[in-house]
Amino acid sequence: MLLGLILFVVAGIAEIGGGYLIWLWLREGRPAYFGVLGGISLALYGIVATFQNFPSFGRVYAAYGGVFVVLSVLWGWGVDKKMPDLYDWLGAAICVVGVSVILFAPRG
Repeated sequence: MLLGLILFVVAGIAEIGGGYLIWLWLREGRPAYFGVLGGISLALYGIVATFQNFPSFGRVYAAYGGVFVVLSVLWGWGVDKKMPDLYDWLGAAICVVGVSVILFAPRG
């Protein structure tokens, strides 16, 4: 369980960080190597995600979507210095509930 959580966080940071580097390159005029590093980071995200023990690709990626939302709120707060408001936290909490249902619902 702990390994799964660590993998979700590492993959989420790789995805958000990669997207952010590409954003900086294309939208804010940073050097092209930002885009290259962003692409590498996005590729690493795809690799890290394959180490999850959950057998279903769709469920794992759906769960990453929820984790991605929470990490994006935290990224915005920590990196972009944009304080999340009540609705950011509420939306993130709803995503966590959704992820929990997808991953841990009893299936027969």
